[in-house]
Amino acid sequence: MEANTDNKKKRDRIGVILYVIYVLLLMASVLLFVKIVGIQIFFNPDPKIQSALTPGSRPRLIEPVRGNIIDCQGRLLAMSCPTYQIAMDCTVRREEFAKDKDGAAKEAEWMKKAEALSVELAKVFPDKSADEYLKLIRNGRANGKKYLKFGKPVDRNVYNRVAAFPLFKEGRFKGGFIAEQQNVRIYPYGKLARRTIGFVRNNRSDVGNTHVGLEGKFDYVLHGQEGKEYTKVTDFGRVLDNDSTKTLPVDGRDIRTTLNIDYQDIAWNALYNEIAAEDDLEGACLVLMEASTGAIRAMVNLYRDGAATDFEEVSNLAIGRAIEPGSVFKTVTLMQVLSDGYVKSLEELIPTNHGIIKGAKGVPQDVHMLDHERVHQTNTISVIDGFKISSNYVFGTLAVSNYGKKPMRFVENIHSYKLGEAFAFDLDGLATPIIPSPNDKNRYWSPSDLAVMGYGYGIRVTPMHVLSFYNAIANKGKMMKPYLVEDIELNGVVKNKRGPALMSTICSRAVADTLTRALKAVTEEGTARRLKDARCQVAGKTGTSFGTYSGGSYRDELGRRKYQGTFVGFFPADDPRYSVICSVFSKPTSKQFQGGGIPARAIKNLVNGIYCIDPCFQPTLSESK
Repeated sequence: MEANTDNKKKRDRIGVILYVIYVLLLMASVLLFVKIVGIQIFFNPDPKIQSALTPGSRPRLIEPVRGNIIDCQGRLLAMSCPTYQIAMDCTVRREEFAKDKDGAAKEAEWMKKAEALSVELAKVFPDKSADEYLKLIRNGRANGKKYLKFGKPVDRNVYNRVAAFPLFKEGRFKGGFIAEQQNVRIYPYGKLARRTIGFVRNNRSDVGNTHVGLEGKFDYVLHGQEGKEYTKVTDFGRVLDNDSTKTLPVDGRDIRTTLNIDYQDIAWNALYNEIAAEDDLEGACLVLMEASTGAIRAMVNLYRDGAATDFEEVSNLAIGRAIEPGSVFKTVTLMQVLSDGYVKSLEELIPTNHGIIKGAKGVPQDVHMLDHERVHQTNTISVIDGFKISSNYVFGTLAVSNYGKKPMRFVENIHSYKLGEAFAFDLDGLATPIIPSPNDKNRYWSPSDLAVMGYGYGIRVTPMHVLSFYNAIANKGKMMKPYLVEDIELNGVVKNKRGPALMSTICSRAVADTLTRALKAVTEEGTARRLKDARCQVAGKTGTSFGTYSGGSYRDELGRRKYQGTFVGFFPADDPRYSVICSVFSKPTSKQFQGGGIPARAIKNLVNGIYCIDPCFQPTLSESK
């Protein structure tokens, strides 16, 4: 009985103890819970301690791979290539060795590897010797240098070689190897079409235009979209923060151009070889366009400023320089009088009048007309003969006699030929033409203005505008929009097709055929006879104009002139495949630079070069037999 009583008392005591423990644990749990809630709501840690113990994540942009620019046959004109800046963290494992009882021996072994590394670095980056590299590493390790740069960025092949060097092959945290990838733009064909291809200078406010050419105009396509990732500093250096959101970059798309790099090479050499020795020339341009589509197959722009010794592709003269076109504009006047019915035949005669344009006071006498009267013993001249000898009198007379009472008709025709507007183009910088108008209240209009416009003065247009007009003649009156971008692609798949576009029909087929006959006469018997023996027949027109000085004078105080000599036309003449223009721009000079000189010779070289490689000019097997 007593035993049972003792057992019961013992159980009651244990129960009380367990109950007390339970109550204590419950109270501790409640206190802990309250403390945690208090910390979450009210506790503010010391900012320094918080920063040290919880490193924040930092965003880092991931650059996309920039799209390529390719020619019409898929050959790379501009591409992005990864390069690697090699560097070293000289402090790796230094603290680890300092705490190790065998640290001195391990440090000596590390430095022995660094010595071997220095020998290899001197082979890849020969600007310093092995001893100099070793000294840099020793000093960097002693001074706690975490980033020691070696040489200039290298390509992938050199990177692979450097990554296998002693010490570097142990990686970032043991060997200190750092390789920062940078994408650089490569232009495989060097100077060819460099101004047309262009460039983008990012974050540069100390230079002029930072977006130039196709690279600049289509930067939004080529660049792609940046990605974003987050990094944080840990005991192992800066590593990715896997808890943060990462956005992958979207690589840029490729641009397929209309350029043919073979034709570009022929055009560049054809022009450069003609102007290289001419010290009085400031620049020149040459553009080759496919007649049926308006696709530009070659565009050469060579320029040198006062300090330069050679011509470079630094300014797009073909689209950026609007100047008086000279006699190449006579074809515009001829198209008007033919289309409006004032001239029925190229053989129509007009009186020579000793080279003086009636009703146009102040317009200089055309002395070439006096020569014509004397040589041919006549007081008349046909329209086509006036065109062949490029008579200012003939075309000034055609303009004044037919449009003197309605000059706005003449001006409206010019605008209908798209010669008065800066149409949309695949490059920025197309200059806006200047076409005087009798409706302009800010200037005085007289018949003299109409006369000089008739033979290409008093107006300003770019070579690209002139080429587009002549290309329309080659295309039987249909004016195609000049373009440089064929399509936009992604991994070889076309995403945005561009291609040919008709701007306007500027004349009838009959008028185009008549103009072609006149243009053929110029190269056969007129001012462009240098092209007579080209590999295929060329139709075209020469033109020469002069830049003005202060006060409107065409000569400076030393009597020198600034010339613009131009030839523009198309070939083969009877079945045009290409249209072409070449213009040269001189400094003030006493020499003459006319359209029938350098421009005609350059185009002859271009035509002969293309004739040899273009399949359309090659005879078929049956023809060759």
